[in-house]
Amino acid sequence: MKFWVNNNRKKQSVVAAQKIKHELIASGMDLDQKDPLLVISVGGDGTLLSTFHAYASHLDKVKFVALHTGHLGFYSDWTDEEIDELVRRIIAAQEDIPSTSYPLIDAKIEMKDGSTRSGIAINEAVVRRLSALTMKTQVDIDGEYFESFRGDGLCFSTPTGSTAYSKAVGGALIHPKINVFQMVEIASINNRVYRTISSPIIIPQNQVVHLYPQDAEDYVINFDGIIVELSDVECIKIKLGESRAQFAQYRHRHFWTRVETAFLGQDEN
Repeated sequence: MKFWVNNNRKKQSVVAAQKIKHELIASGMDLDQKDPLLVISVGGDGTLLSTFHAYASHLDKVKFVALHTGHLGFYSDWTDEEIDELVRRIIAAQEDIPSTSYPLIDAKIEMKDGSTRSGIAINEAVVRRLSALTMKTQVDIDGEYFESFRGDGLCFSTPTGSTAYSKAVGGALIHPKINVFQMVEIASINNRVYRTISSPIIIPQNQVVHLYPQDAEDYVINFDGIIVELSDVECIKIKLGESRAQFAQYRHRHFWTRVETAFLGQDEN
């Protein structure tokens, strides 16, 4: 089986990555950066996001597994103290990789000149203006007018991304088994003149959000930390993507256990 290991520059991550490579190659597997079946991310959640985007055009065949060299992240089932067990399970499974899949955000941007751009996100896509300018846009949901938004921006998150930036700006936590996405307003303006819903909106997988900016210039979309600058924007279309991210599931770790560990960290007693 062909595999690749992507790690950050932290010494602990480098050592862990080298050990994984050595043991899997010794078992007869092939190290292949271009066309792997399994991609192992070693580091933190940021490393996992960059690893995902590096193989975003190979989602039909690549499966990811994340090993965290700090505390466990939301995509990480393993720590660097468990390398031997992870390697053993990878070798035992070979190409018959057990997996689970997570939904993605899909964004399509239409420009006034007719050109288009697109992007995907496993956590969130955040739309805002440059230089702290107020974002003013019409929001349509499922082909119907919903609101005229004014504020800092809008965050569109996946269920797994609901524990990231979306949570920080007041979004709901959503179990990844539910095929929905959410729109969360960022510092919306609400007064006697301008009103917004001011609550997270949970949107089913078959519905689309259209944004029609009043000011077409100086927009950015942040896809999991990858910033795309835009100008002359006609419309931004946000939906749940048709493709999904496949994660190797060599053992199960309950989603709510991940939430408790990350945000509460309480002892059982």
